Amino acid sequence: MPEIAIDPISLEIAWNGLKSIADECFISIMRSAFSTNVKERHDHSTAIADAQGRLVVQAEMALPIHLASMRGLMTFILNRYGNDIHPGDVFIANDPHVAGGTHLPDINMAMPVFEGTRLIGFVANIIHHADVGGAAIGSMSGGLDEIYKEGLRIPIIRLYSKGVLNEDLLTLLLLNMRLEEERRGDLNAQIAACKLGVSRLEDMLREHGGDRITAIFSEVISRTEMRMRKAIASLPDGAYSFTDFMDDDGAGTENIKIALRIEKTGDRILFDFEGSDPQVRGNFNMVFNATQSAVCFALKALLDPNVPNNQGIFDAIEIKAPLGSFVNCVAPAAVALRANSCQRVVDCVFGALAEQVPDRVVAGTNGANTSAVFAGTDPRTGQLYVYLETLGGGMGARATFDGKDGVQVNITNTSNLPVEAIELEYPLRVEEYSLVEDTGGAGRFRGGLGIRRTIRPIGHVCEFNGVGERFVHKPWGLFGGEDGAAGRFYIRSDDGQVTDLAAKACCIRLEPDDVAVLETAGAGGYGPPVERRAEAIREDLASGKFSDEYVKQHYPGGA
Repeated sequence: MPEIAIDPISLEIAWNGLKSIADECFISIMRSAFSTNVKERHDHSTAIADAQGRLVVQAEMALPIHLASMRGLMTFILNRYGNDIHPGDVFIANDPHVAGGTHLPDINMAMPVFEGTRLIGFVANIIHHADVGGAAIGSMSGGLDEIYKEGLRIPIIRLYSKGVLNEDLLTLLLLNMRLEEERRGDLNAQIAACKLGVSRLEDMLREHGGDRITAIFSEVISRTEMRMRKAIASLPDGAYSFTDFMDDDGAGTENIKIALRIEKTGDRILFDFEGSDPQVRGNFNMVFNATQSAVCFALKALLDPNVPNNQGIFDAIEIKAPLGSFVNCVAPAAVALRANSCQRVVDCVFGALAEQVPDRVVAGTNGANTSAVFAGTDPRTGQLYVYLETLGGGMGARATFDGKDGVQVNITNTSNLPVEAIELEYPLRVEEYSLVEDTGGAGRFRGGLGIRRTIRPIGHVCEFNGVGERFVHKPWGLFGGEDGAAGRFYIRSDDGQVTDLAAKACCIRLEPDDVAVLETAGAGGYGPPVERRAEAIREDLASGKFSDEYVKQHYPGGA
């Protein structure tokens, strides 16, 4: 078959068409899902891949952490089913060890796209489901020490075969997850998005033909790789290192080391994690796909934030991660809380390259994916409820700006759940939703502040499970900037008693006269505090974000 030339204008038009398909599928899920974690917080992603399983386009609002998961799904589908793939098939999977996922709550789906009998590609999506069974409600508690306890493991299997739903399989899946109707609703949203994406891509096929579409896929990937390599070449040749630590794994292992050495020559770059700690008992381990997503995001953010998320980025980057280590674990390692660890990998990349790109790097962020699960029986309905949320915190200060306050950072890209949504859906009252005073690290530009949520169960006793990071190892400052403040969980009773909780708090009984207080970490400052402008310090005081005592201690004579 002769090579098809794609001129730049036609390529841009087709590229925007592909992006619009992925974005429409994303919005479809957001508007039709049942769980607040998706319809409000947007913890889902959509993408298109080619017939070789190479990721071509990810939705604009998709999560960077899902990047390698969807590519992994395609690889396993093709390896298992090969030529036994048909129009109308829908594949489902979630397992990190045998199906390309990164943790069990992220259920992946993919549907093939054909032109006649020729496979052209796949439409894929991921939803983080609020519960997939397992030993703990919400499937995200700390301290779980093997993947069998984390929830239902789904290998690559057909949910639909040639357009026919496998009802028995769906019944089996739903039986092993809490909140059956919510799970069914979210799964149906994924199925509908797959069908929508296939329909839209078939429209493009009718207009352009399969040969031209596959040529466009390859051209997009090739140009992404060339663009990424050009950005890599702009870095000075050399070797750069950084080491950071996780607080603990919730199962007895503390100060877990992530060691990174970056070697850069020309347009080639190697990320070597030799020296990182072995995999741990607790559920903070990362499979290789998770580490790969974090590395790719971090380098893209520093060198070319607007480059597309696709196979071209993977092809431009080499990663060495010792098998059986914390950053490349093997079964039956528990991985539910891998997002916290991925955030620390991003911090390591930023730290290692800080001297090379000081104008683009940020100081240490809240570095976590602080999660909270409240579960119980709703006194209004007598039905089980599960409220899951991952909370934002401080963003690291930058070379020319303060860090942002109370936001999700780096690879997560989700929203903080609105108070109105919580109180409408669940028998809970949010008594405080605020920024935590004095948590941003001092500097020429200060770090962002953490978030405080204070939540009370109404008319019933509920269970609280919380997982925090950067509760011990504070978000670091850069170039003389100071560290941000650590996070904290505690229970405050109406009689004034305060009970501190572990950073990995499991199965905490919360009475109606108690409130759970969740405080996430702040972020590090950038540059020496003595160089902060007096006007900026006065604004810090006037805003109420920083106390007089903090300013006197960290900016003596500055205001």
